[in-house]
Amino acid sequence: MPNRLAHETSPYLLQHADNPVDWWPWSEAAFAEARRRDVPVHLSVGYSSCHWCHVLARESFEDEAVATYMNAHFVNIKVDREERPDVDAVYMEAVQAATGQGGWPMTVFLTPDAEPFYFGTYFPPEPRHGMPSFRQVLEGVSTAWADRRDEVAEVAGKIVRDLAGREIGYGDTQAPGQEELGAALLGLTREYDPQRGGFGGAPKFPPSMVVEFLLRHHARTGSEGALQMAQDTCERMARGGIYDQLGGGFARYSVDREWVVPHFEKMLYDNALLCRVYAHLWRSTGSELARRVALETADFMVRELRTNEGGFASALDADSDDGTGKHVEGAYYAWTPAQLTEVLGAEDAELAAHHFGVTEEGTFEEGASVLQLPQHEGVFDAAKIESVRSRLLDARGRRPAPGRDDKVVAAWNGLAIAALAETGAYFDRPDLVEAAVGAADLLVRLHMDEQARLSRTSKDGHVGANAGVLEDYADVAEGFLALASVTGEGVWLEFAGFLLDHVLARFVDEESGALFDTASDAEQLIRRPQDPTDNAVPSGWTAAAGALLSYAAQTGAEPHRAAAERALGVVKALGPRVPRFIGWGLAVAEALLDGPREVAVVGPSLDDPGTRALHRTALLGTAPGAVVAVGTPGSDELPLLADRPLVGGEPAAYVCRNFTCDAPTTDLDRLSTVLSS
Repeated sequence: MPNRLAHETSPYLLQHADNPVDWWPWSEAAFAEARRRDVPVHLSVGYSSCHWCHVLARESFEDEAVATYMNAHFVNIKVDREERPDVDAVYMEAVQAATGQGGWPMTVFLTPDAEPFYFGTYFPPEPRHGMPSFRQVLEGVSTAWADRRDEVAEVAGKIVRDLAGREIGYGDTQAPGQEELGAALLGLTREYDPQRGGFGGAPKFPPSMVVEFLLRHHARTGSEGALQMAQDTCERMARGGIYDQLGGGFARYSVDREWVVPHFEKMLYDNALLCRVYAHLWRSTGSELARRVALETADFMVRELRTNEGGFASALDADSDDGTGKHVEGAYYAWTPAQLTEVLGAEDAELAAHHFGVTEEGTFEEGASVLQLPQHEGVFDAAKIESVRSRLLDARGRRPAPGRDDKVVAAWNGLAIAALAETGAYFDRPDLVEAAVGAADLLVRLHMDEQARLSRTSKDGHVGANAGVLEDYADVAEGFLALASVTGEGVWLEFAGFLLDHVLARFVDEESGALFDTASDAEQLIRRPQDPTDNAVPSGWTAAAGALLSYAAQTGAEPHRAAAERALGVVKALGPRVPRFIGWGLAVAEALLDGPREVAVVGPSLDDPGTRALHRTALLGTAPGAVVAVGTPGSDELPLLADRPLVGGEPAAYVCRNFTCDAPTTDLDRLSTVLSS
């Protein structure tokens, strides 16, 4: 019979709804049951596109004997880390503090008061590589609970005290200046991989937020080194196997330093961030490669991740059916020479193998290769290559597709809205702007209540039970602010303001200006999570700083600017020391140092060709974090339009920064120069 997960909105929890394990969702009722039965809680945290989560499920959670033991000795709670990032963060911090490492699946054993006392990640069905089996772990924990309760309580109490003592002391409330941003650049230069692009060794993650910082730093200072690192990294990724050479879009990370073999799941957040990065790289350099990748990645998101309700799904799995009924990682994406021949015929298969780097020995597993775009001497026939690519894409479409995690996460949709709005505006693709508006409408309609409080997730048009966390408020505000700049519709600025008022009221520590990941009135966990570092996505902390700063530039709201400046104190502390892990914070600090600039474009109508040309030129300015308002004279849609008349009856642009304004201009070249210097 199905367990208690059958009515959840998370696809990951629904994957476990038919397990013989009597799973509970995270709830007070589950802990009450553990107290009633006087048993420990087994907390299992994962997400739907996590390969080893599926392996653990197949090996242990679907095993009747293991499940029977789990049900007899534990209350078992299953959590989707993407739905409850607060629960994940708190216990992951404990796992990392205790073991020096973490990851998913995460396995934690708790007292009925939710205090952790034993941790791990994946455990195999039989002991191997020095790891105990999952059954051995269960038996060991159960025995300790029964026979050594005092010891368990002591360990749990010490862990909770240690976590409580890890409050962030982040220096002062001053934002970083030129000196700290220069030191951050120097630190990145030391970790840069000049042969292959990117930072550090394997596994290698796409450093989208660091590249945003590098582009902004170049725009503000003219640093050629910063631009070179950004360009080379983006080119290497776009030519590697981490990028889908047939369908567009990026995989989660590369298992090697060369970007050849990816971990094949495709996440919405990576693709949203990278789409925006490549669009910004094109804006800075005019690179044709950057333009193509930005558009292909945008098209991938709309084609493969858009849901029936207009939002964007979270992820595509790494694994899929290899055609024999067996689920294999990368089966959908990899090719052998024989498979190329079968689809293309011998002559075109040879061309495709050469062009995409497919070899007889293979670059992946069992003689298969991940398609890349190696540098070649000579010129390929573009029409021929396009024909080969589209035939391969058609053939791939007939393979069993990877599963899709259909839940809509507010924060990640905010990132997608910003990327699609800007990419659509830059490349004259109104369909992409419409897709951004559709997702924004869904968030307002479904995820926001009458008080503008956000729910974190929805699925199939049904909103989830979990409250939004800081990154949801910040990233959705960021998306709405980008939409306001692109469309000239003041309603998006208004909605961003509602969300950011919640940030100021419910997430900021009034004394220090520090930010918490959960609201002051959220469910109390064993500690209130607070992480300023940018990892796979901008932290809620730095995302909030960026959205607050942009909102203040659009509206003149002093409390929002002051909060952004105070929040950036953490970047002053961390930027010079760990620049790879505070990339978005550094990018926001660049915007603050530049002003940011405020651009108001006025014209007789939004459809007027002169108005549109000035508006597009304003959006294409590289000044870090510049905000743009467009509208008609006397319009009250956006505050920056107030008291901005036409100039000699012509559309005009007004540029201000730090309470000082340039003379208005009607000249596109003049506006472009002002916003690029």
